[in-house]
Amino acid sequence: MAQEKGKMTVSEAGRKGGQTTSKKYGPEFYEKIGEKGGETTSKKYGPEFYEKIGEKGGEATARKYGPEFYEEIGHKGGQKVKRLIEEGKKRAQGKVSA
Repeated sequence: MAQEKGKMTVSEAGRKGGQTTSKKYGPEFYEKIGEKGGETTSKKYGPEFYEKIGEKGGEATARKYGPEFYEEIGHKGGQKVKRLIEEGKKRAQGKVSA
């Protein structure tokens, strides 16, 4: 179905409004309203709510990606920690000898 000139769908109008708001207020605006929303949700539902949605998300991720995914991200995390420890030791040695 062809649209008349000057008409837009609700989706298009929402997207346009979002882009305008983003340009006008910037990322800090979204950070602030996100923080307010998170605080309100926390007060309303409590920590159990976050435990429940975290568990659901973890189960969905496990089903989607399998155990290999967790092995891979665990290995990456371990490698990063190892690198950070080594960098910290080098800095500490440099400070001691300086």
